[in-house]
Amino acid sequence: MTQSEPSLPDLVAAELAEPVDARVAAMAQALAARYPGAARAVLFYGSCLRQQQLDGLLLDFYLIVSDYRAAYGKGWLAAANRLIPPNVFPFAHDGLAAKYAVLSEADFARLNKVDADNVSVWARFAQPSRLVWAADEAARLTAIEAVSQAAPTLLRLAAPAVQSAGPGDGLHIWRAGFGLTYNAELRAERRERSGSIVDMDEDRYRRFTGPALAAAGLMPMPCFSPAEIAANSRRWGKLRRRGKRLTLLRLAKASFTFAGGIDYLAWKINRHAGTQIALKPWQRRWPLLGAVSLLPRLLSHGAVR
Repeated sequence: MTQSEPSLPDLVAAELAEPVDARVAAMAQALAARYPGAARAVLFYGSCLRQQQLDGLLLDFYLIVSDYRAAYGKGWLAAANRLIPPNVFPFAHDGLAAKYAVLSEADFARLNKVDADNVSVWARFAQPSRLVWAADEAARLTAIEAVSQAAPTLLRLAAPAVQSAGPGDGLHIWRAGFGLTYNAELRAERRERSGSIVDMDEDRYRRFTGPALAAAGLMPMPCFSPAEIAANSRRWGKLRRRGKRLTLLRLAKASFTFAGGIDYLAWKINRHAGTQIALKPWQRRWPLLGAVSLLPRLLSHGAVR
């Protein structure tokens, strides 16, 4: 990073503050109002943000809360969120539909860092997002600090896989990183979709490359030893194994927290993988068993990876 480049937290703060559709802001405010005294921040991310399209799609939010007991009381949801974060719920407001994931401020910070035991949070927040609601200035700054960890985490774990910053703008490190994260979860999207994330906004990733590499301690880019490359490969192996187990556990949990979750699962797979899954009545009646019953066929046809 040169002296003329802004710091990564400054870039993140500016990006998080970019305006969104008024309906998204209203939806975020309504979502926060469901958790009075616990809601700290609401972040908007995902394909609807990238494509700037809302109608007919499912918006993606993260709701950051002070802690799970404050959000849920003494019920089982607090324990489930703590043991297998995040909890995911449906939400509808003013003609728009969404799903939102709930994390505490502590878990959001932890899961964006390089020592996180799975990729699900930092892989998403290394991409563009918007902070569409914050309880106060402290909540806003805490969210910025957490999101600022995501891009350095991705680049730090991707760099040994490509072994250098390479010529030019370093976009290949981002592409490699997102490709690795897609392989670390059961995903309905096609493999090439990970590369399209960067292709949709190359200028953004060029702006972030220098500051994010500096924040990751990769400026100048080191020459990784064979031992470091092997250790990084083992780390990705652990992330893949844990990520796919967590996907199944979260799917099981969502069958209790997400009404119509199996219909959403089928819709998402059909949309991204080009399949024509038609659910049977018994799969809707017992969504957990129904979702599990889909997996062998989906895996064999490459619909999820």
